[in-house]
Amino acid sequence: MLSAMSYAQSPTLQATRIQKPIRLDGNLDDPSWQQVTPVTEFVQSFPTFGVPAPMRTEVRIAYDDVAVYIGAYLYGSAKQIRRQLTQRDVLDFQDTDLFSVGLDTYLDRQNAFIFQVSAAGVQGDSRQSQTENDRTWDAVWESKTSIKADGWVVEMLIPLSAIRFARKPLQDWGIQFRRFDRTINQSFTWSPENPAINGSINQWGMWQGLKDIRPPLRLSFLPYVSGGVRVSPVGTGYITEPLRSGGMDVKYGIDESFTLDATLIPDFAQVQSDNVFLNLSPFQVKFEDFRPFFTEGTELFNKADLFYSRRIGAEPTGAFRVLNKYGNDTNFLIRKNPGITRLFNATKFSGRTKKKLGIGVLNAVGQPMQAVVFNKQTGRDSTIKTEPLANYNIVVLDQALRGRSSVTFTNTNVIRADGSRNANVSAIDLALFDTANVHRLFVQGRVSQIWGKHDDYGGFAGSASYAKVSGMFQYEVGMNVESDKYDPNDLGFLQNNNSLRYSARVSYNFFNPTKHYLQHRYSLTIQNRHLYNPFSWSEFKVSGNAFFWFKNFWDVSIVSEAVPFWTRDFFEPRVPGRVFRGVPYWYVGINGSSDSRKPWYLSWNIGGAESPVRDDPYWTGNLGFRYRFSPRLQSSINFEIEQDRGNRGFAFFDAQTREPVFVSRNIKQNTLVWNGQYNFTPRMNLTIRLRHYWSYVNNRRFFRLLDDGWLAERPFINNTNRNFNTFNIDMFYTWDFIWGSRLTLAWKNALGSNVFLDPLRFKTYTRNFAEMFRSPHSNEISLKVVYFLDYLHLQRRRQ
Repeated sequence: MLSAMSYAQSPTLQATRIQKPIRLDGNLDDPSWQQVTPVTEFVQSFPTFGVPAPMRTEVRIAYDDVAVYIGAYLYGSAKQIRRQLTQRDVLDFQDTDLFSVGLDTYLDRQNAFIFQVSAAGVQGDSRQSQTENDRTWDAVWESKTSIKADGWVVEMLIPLSAIRFARKPLQDWGIQFRRFDRTINQSFTWSPENPAINGSINQWGMWQGLKDIRPPLRLSFLPYVSGGVRVSPVGTGYITEPLRSGGMDVKYGIDESFTLDATLIPDFAQVQSDNVFLNLSPFQVKFEDFRPFFTEGTELFNKADLFYSRRIGAEPTGAFRVLNKYGNDTNFLIRKNPGITRLFNATKFSGRTKKKLGIGVLNAVGQPMQAVVFNKQTGRDSTIKTEPLANYNIVVLDQALRGRSSVTFTNTNVIRADGSRNANVSAIDLALFDTANVHRLFVQGRVSQIWGKHDDYGGFAGSASYAKVSGMFQYEVGMNVESDKYDPNDLGFLQNNNSLRYSARVSYNFFNPTKHYLQHRYSLTIQNRHLYNPFSWSEFKVSGNAFFWFKNFWDVSIVSEAVPFWTRDFFEPRVPGRVFRGVPYWYVGINGSSDSRKPWYLSWNIGGAESPVRDDPYWTGNLGFRYRFSPRLQSSINFEIEQDRGNRGFAFFDAQTREPVFVSRNIKQNTLVWNGQYNFTPRMNLTIRLRHYWSYVNNRRFFRLLDDGWLAERPFINNTNRNFNTFNIDMFYTWDFIWGSRLTLAWKNALGSNVFLDPLRFKTYTRNFAEMFRSPHSNEISLKVVYFLDYLHLQRRRQ
């Protein structure tokens, strides 16, 4: 019977206030360090929990009215210290030793700030909660490292203005020190973290007796200027657009706990290109957001999973209609057709009160967007509105309860100026953990309302689950329902509603090494799905997973999935009330990777599926290879192949009858991604990313969809195959020239609007790859400079 470590059993450390600030130089000989007693008792957390650390670690921590100071001496052989240079925040699975400190400033055992430094001097920081570790959060702090004959030293200075804490005369914080030795692939912590116990922050120690620290005025400015040029193919010509922008991000601490973040005229051009692919499903595609403002410090807004930040500043809804109508018409010239919706501003208000109530408000205002089309016959320009003025708003109230329990209220709201479509979604989430942190009850409820000129409807969704979350044996049972009118997609993301699902999962986990493995675990999941309205059975699925991590640090996973019965798919026909009988299948796959400490690293995957339908094999394979040429230079390449010879699905609507036409098709998909990275210093690097995606769809047989969902063959239709390519090159030179300030030079090359090549002429991957370079490409080059101004720093300089 597992009993979780109680907070009283966690180690404690008495806080030491120093009178004179510590000067960071990568040494621990500053006189103020002599006042601090080091902590030295570290235990292994991975791979064997509870074993005393084989090498000595000394950590000192102190504070004054301005900052928290950490000094750590990590003993070991200097020849074995790994110190690969990487980008900021890209430290996991890299060839470098690491040291980190975690601060749970409200002692709620659920939320914390993490600060990390590698032996090469690269910084990483994040905001950690129960459900996620937000690495996009960046604070402005200082660190310095040095290599010694018997180990390495790191000093950290974390300004009090970089974190949030309560205004109390006497405070206790949760705290954790962590050391990772890459040579032996072992992790050590000051406060023991048992992997069999659910959660991490709840197992930290305590830093006691911080006296009379007052949250400082938190006011900083990040003005920026950017400029460049974009050349894009349109029809038979090109559009050249100058890129000129300037604006500012402002961060203001309203009080000791709450911060207001604002961005005025934001510029989001210098982000990685999307991994576009040919989507044959009836559902929209979710892409990752790389824009810092909408990813940094958004753990509160993401807690209910109702915030998809790409909805803000998305492509104007009318941009494609303009391109489709005028792009290939020789009588018109598109002078302007913005591909993104610019924002007037965006603001975030967030923080947590003394009673552990988290409050978050996010607001953004999207500009009205317009396209300009020139009529060659009349000699006049026409202005076409492609997106109205819109206001996006999110409100979150998150109350941390005893232990790891919490209750959260979330509301999202979108109002459009022309009243075409407005939306509101409200949600309640309740997570209850028992006192031993072994069992969890989770309940969710949502309601949505859409109204405007064209729509007026409302819906609901809800779920409940009960789980054993700690121990070797774990399980979970749950139910989820989404009504046919539930729609959170104006600010959230849901592929499909009108669903009722039951699921159960069991797993058995070996967290400590055995005779042959460092870790191994097994899981089995069963899911049954119904259509909510009208109530009708849809699908039954069983999946299993086995994971083995060997003592040479190679790993292998075996995955399997089975849909043993013909399914009833109510979405694939694209017609309300119709159903398609999907093919049952059985899938088995195996994947793994090598020891990532080596200069070379290999990852791979192979899998196959079969069904009772004749000539219907499916297989997929993936091979990735990374090589580190030096501590500064590394490169990787990944190639993935997928082929489904008997895929059945919707193709198009019959031009005369408007009935859905289904096909049996052979789908080939190849994806090539190459990455190169050179790090000049811990704060200067050059990265290049190339991606080519090719999908070839060969429609072999055509069918009518019968009323009962089965298919009846119909005459063959020529010229319906599809040959889709997309290609991107992203290059970024980044230089953090002073703490918090950055210069970025970016070049982005892309296949113009993606390309459908002739499927009769270009049937192989190599021919498509060659033809891409003869197709129109867009090019964009830009330079952006962001400068960090801290009010307190400026004030101290004046004094």
